[in-house]
Order: sequence, then structure tokens, then C-alpha cells
Amino acid sequence: MLRDLANPTRFMSYSGRLLPWLAGLAVLLTGIGLYMTWFVAPADYQQGETVRIMFLHVPAAWLGLFFYTMMAVSALGTLVWRHPLADVSQKAAAPIGAAFTVICLVTGSLWGKPMWGTYWVWDARLTSVLVLFLMYAGILALWNAIEEPNRAARAVSILTLVGAINIPIVKFSVDWWNTLHQPASVFRMSGSTIHISMLIPLLVMALAFTVIGVCLHLAGMRTEILRRRVRTLTILEAERLDAQAA
Repeated sequence: MLRDLANPTRFMSYSGRLLPWLAGLAVLLTGIGLYMTWFVAPADYQQGETVRIMFLHVPAAWLGLFFYTMMAVSALGTLVWRHPLADVSQKAAAPIGAAFTVICLVTGSLWGKPMWGTYWVWDARLTSVLVLFLMYAGILALWNAIEEPNRAARAVSILTLVGAINIPIVKFSVDWWNTLHQPASVFRMSGSTIHISMLIPLLVMALAFTVIGVCLHLAGMRTEILRRRVRTLTILEAERLDAQAA
């Protein structure tokens, strides 16, 4: 199956059949998640209704890290394994990861104002997430700066792997340094510290965000494959016309 997906034509066939089902699942999960966020999850006894920002902020943060990790794996696929779709995956993932990171930063600022009294503080977690967004922005800029896909893929892969050092910094910043940001409360060795009435809606929203991200990623890969096919056909047609003119 994985070997079949390495072929762009087979990937287009499989992903085309899968996308409508994933899109339907994304709509269903998002609807359920939003309902649970507003009508099932209770207000926090300290934070009140502002705690509902968590149901957007936390999944967006997870997905921002997830897509950069995916890009780092794709970068290895480009540089080491020469997988034919690795750079396509990487290019499609970059704007999606950047968008989730922006959602994380914006919702975090809106949540921070009533809780901390300010929209922004230069602590380790917030600063490292800002660096993550800047890495996404730099990668997108580099993709657009180099027209030839193979050269762009190699340059972006190197930059992506260099930036991957920031992923564990984002994850463990609250453990390594004293920050305003709360430590991990969902995935802990001793168990989650979030009450089940909030944990289930949070996990449903995280699953919804994940399925949305996968749908966007597959659609982005399909678009990039088609774009490259059009580019190849355009080059071949130009060469044919040049040969005729000569």
C-alpha cells in the first residue's frame, strides 16, 4: 500500500476516493465538538467562560507541532530516501501548519489577557511558539523564492531540519523554565489533570482539527501534483515550439 502511494498517479486515485469521506467526517466531528464545547463542557470555576478558548487553542497548538514534525519527516524522505512525494507532502503541510500556529498564537493572546492581564509575555513557551511560526514563514518564503521544484525541495528540507530543534523546546519549555504558561495537563504519566467533562470535548475538538488538517493536506498534495504536471507539460510544449522554430 505504501509503495503504491509513492506513485503520484496511484496517490491521486486513492486520495480522490478518500477525501469526500474525510471531509464528511471532519464536518461531523467539528459539529459534535462545537456542541460539546458550548453546551456540555462547564465553565471553569476560576476562568469562567473564557476557558472555552482552550477548545480551539490547545488543538491548534498540537496541530502546529504535528505538521512541523510531519515536514521534518518529509525532509528526511527528500534528502535521505528520495521519496517522490516527500517534498510534495512537505510543501502542502507548510501553510496548514502555519495557519494552525497563527490560531494558537491569536487564541492564546485572547485567553492570556483576562488570565494574565496582558496579551503577550516573552516567556519560553510563547516565544518558542512564535519562533515556530517564523520558521513556517521562512519555509514558505523559501519555497516561493526558488522556482525549480527539486532545488527548492532540497533547500527547504535543510532549513526544516535545522528548525526541528525548536519542536522539543516548544514541548518541554514549561518543564525546563519557569513560565506563566501552565505545564502539560492532558498527556501526563500520572494521568490527565483535566476533568472528564472538559477532557472529552477537548479530545473531540482535537480529533476534528486533525481530520480537517489531513483533508487540507491531501487536497494540498493533489493541487501540487497537478501544478507540477502542468509545469512539465508547459516546458515540454515550449521546447517543442522552440524545436519547430529552429
